[in-house]
Amino acid sequence: MFTKFIFRPSPPFSIALSPPLTPTIFHHSTAVTFRRISAATPLFTTQPYGPSLSKGINPISKTQQETNNQDSLSNFDEAHFTRVYNISALKVNASQCHVLESQLRGHLLNWPRIRNIARVPGDEIDPELQKYFESEKAFNENSLDRRIYGKGGGDGERLSPVLYRDKLVKSFDSRGFEKFRNLAKLSRPKRNGRTEKETKMSQGKESGKNECYLVEEVFEEDRDDKEDLSRLIGDEYRVGKWRGSTRLLLLDEGYADKSIDELPQAIKACLKESLFELVRCKLTLFYTYWQMNEVLEAFLPNGMIVPSSFETVGHIIHLNLRDEHLPYKKIIAKLEVLAGNHSLVTKVVENGLQFHVDLAAVYWSSKLGTERQRLLNGFTRSDVVCDVFAGVGPLAISAAKKVKHVYANDLNPHAVDYMERNCVLNKLERKIEVFNMDGRRFIDAIFKSQSTRPITQVVMNLPKDAAEYLDAFKGIFRDLDRKEELTLPNIHVYGFSKAEDPEFEFHERIRIALSEVAFEVKMHKVRLVAPGKWMLCASFVLPERVAFASSISEL
Repeated sequence: MFTKFIFRPSPPFSIALSPPLTPTIFHHSTAVTFRRISAATPLFTTQPYGPSLSKGINPISKTQQETNNQDSLSNFDEAHFTRVYNISALKVNASQCHVLESQLRGHLLNWPRIRNIARVPGDEIDPELQKYFESEKAFNENSLDRRIYGKGGGDGERLSPVLYRDKLVKSFDSRGFEKFRNLAKLSRPKRNGRTEKETKMSQGKESGKNECYLVEEVFEEDRDDKEDLSRLIGDEYRVGKWRGSTRLLLLDEGYADKSIDELPQAIKACLKESLFELVRCKLTLFYTYWQMNEVLEAFLPNGMIVPSSFETVGHIIHLNLRDEHLPYKKIIAKLEVLAGNHSLVTKVVENGLQFHVDLAAVYWSSKLGTERQRLLNGFTRSDVVCDVFAGVGPLAISAAKKVKHVYANDLNPHAVDYMERNCVLNKLERKIEVFNMDGRRFIDAIFKSQSTRPITQVVMNLPKDAAEYLDAFKGIFRDLDRKEELTLPNIHVYGFSKAEDPEFEFHERIRIALSEVAFEVKMHKVRLVAPGKWMLCASFVLPERVAFASSISEL
């Protein structure tokens, strides 16, 4: 078994939409042309619904694809996972897009992480200029002439001081633009108080591009009702019937090759009183759009199980790989963003306490947080806890907040170092004594020490080998008088079992390790760590015969 640590990426952000503009006057579209473009891969044959790497068009050449397939382990090309889909969209006025989206929800694309509304690149209009595009009568040149020549007072329009230069020169003073709002508006550059994130999102709006996908309109051939000036001032300029900003409503993939007459009657009814146009679009899904399991299913050989079970520790993902995955371990690691100095040091918060962990040197399992809490609920304020395999101290430090005192030990010096740091970090160093010893030696030393407080709880959380350390409790009180009042500790030992009856099998192992039969053991199933493999916790009071045994023959 190989363990790999990879970082978790920040989730991609979606295209943000500007607030809808004021309602405009819509006209029914009578002549809308639609040019068919055949897709290389049919969307509705035996393919699954929704986005898939088995659908769409790969924009890279076949020669490059063959090269990537031959050298896939050493050359992982993210462009290989880019897919282009031919879809249809309804171009509508920006002020009407949200209303139509609600009415046409069942007929829209509705793909995960993709907005049904897309912006048209370069089609944004300043809201202050929008009123001039609402109707043909909104802009009146005569009104502007009247204002310039001082005749605007009679029609209710306030005269602008910017148009009277002689008066402006006489009244302008050191207070600058304070009295002249129009001059200030024309002369001063706009303040850019946006954050870096807002600026990045705004740039994405202008280009119609998102980090994980891109929507592009496929322009139709020149039509009779349009004046084509693309040869004169560029391909981006095309005169049409639109007045103001527009949006694209992405339609369901089943409508990719349909004309207006072939659309469902429900769509036509919603668009009856609106200005619209049916256009062709290309939807490009980049490598960052796909989930890890989708990329691995397409990359790994057929029949190989995709690694999907992982554990989150702070900002780090802990992924367990099988032996068959080892040749692809570098590719699997490349699926996530490796950032910074590649450090595996992170901070975890559990039970209101902070723990610093270096996953390259110590062990941590967030999945055992519930089990640790179960043990803590059984402790009292008068308990003295002995944690034989404490690690970085998740149980020991949490118990120190509740119990009288804690003795914590671990064989790993790195774990002991982090445990001491975490004790100071949580201001519990006075209630915890930390040791760096072998488990057997620690049990023998802590119970025979004259300065040790009477231990009432012993935790042995090392499921693979903990049961083998139980023989260290044989005869720990042999040098003491049985007539003295002694507290026999409660022992909580963990282990794995693959047997048909895991509780019985683990119970038998404990009896063999202690060489004792007549004592009660409470079994608790912690979790199923693998198919047919259980993690168990056995709790029992140390038998008196085992604690006072002077030799193996007595047992």
